[in-house]
Amino acid sequence: MSEQSWSAETPLSEVAVSPSNAPLTEANPAGGGSLILVATPIGNLGDISARAIEALRNVEAILCEDTRVTAKLLTAHGITTPTYTLHDHNEAEKIPFLLEKLHAGARFAVVSDAGTPLVSDPGFRLVRAAIDAHIPVSTTPGPNAVITALTLSGLPPHPFTFLGFPPPKSEARTSTFSALRAAEQAGLRSTLIWYEAPHRLLASLADLISVFGPEREAAVGRELTKRFEEMVRGSLQSVHEHFLEHAPRGEITLLIGPASETDTGAADLGTLLREALQQHSVKDAASLVAGMVKLPKRTVYSRALELSREG
Repeated sequence: MSEQSWSAETPLSEVAVSPSNAPLTEANPAGGGSLILVATPIGNLGDISARAIEALRNVEAILCEDTRVTAKLLTAHGITTPTYTLHDHNEAEKIPFLLEKLHAGARFAVVSDAGTPLVSDPGFRLVRAAIDAHIPVSTTPGPNAVITALTLSGLPPHPFTFLGFPPPKSEARTSTFSALRAAEQAGLRSTLIWYEAPHRLLASLADLISVFGPEREAAVGRELTKRFEEMVRGSLQSVHEHFLEHAPRGEITLLIGPASETDTGAADLGTLLREALQQHSVKDAASLVAGMVKLPKRTVYSRALELSREG
């Protein structure tokens, strides 16, 4: 298999277009090519489907989030189809070129590093452009971390809402969580799901506690389908305490259950701390507010420290 980058000399411009005879893609009545979205394993290489393998072997090129990651999967299954990068930083730029090749009859597969393409990964803009250009788009469905975590969590599976990654900064993250809390108070009853980076998991859990309360049901899936798979279930507080003792590593999926009919949520921790910090030290403000909201002192102190650094 070959790894290629996008350049004026890229071999992709010389891809030989063969007649579309693969049964996996919808026939293009205009005689052009087609785009197929191929789900790949989220951890265990054995989870790829026979249809996905067939698709990857029968296209002219595979568009990858990271060709180095995809190379491991292709090597494991003896797939030698050329690979090219398609990521957030070059997708928009390459769409006209790709559409030209698709109109000429090329068949391309789109994969992300793991799981189903477009779910918090590149590819959406290309798919929209292909649909608008009347180019057939099809898929080989398969692994997805959102669904895997949901089914393992023990939380209500319907309805659920997937929200991508939370904002990386605490203030924006808390604002986002507060908007969801307001939606709950207006009647939303849904299991909420995010992806999260391991180095931000504790901060996100602390912000969730401050908005939804320490007793809200929660679960964190880590390294799903891999050797060190872990699903931690419990209240937000107990899950937070678990990861205080065991540093989170690997791919993370974070879930909280829907609000109960009697759930009143947590006090606005950020507002209370900002007011307290105007007159008290970080330690004293945290101690004072912890008693008011009945949250763990460690959680409140951590949030107070963040707010003091923000100024």
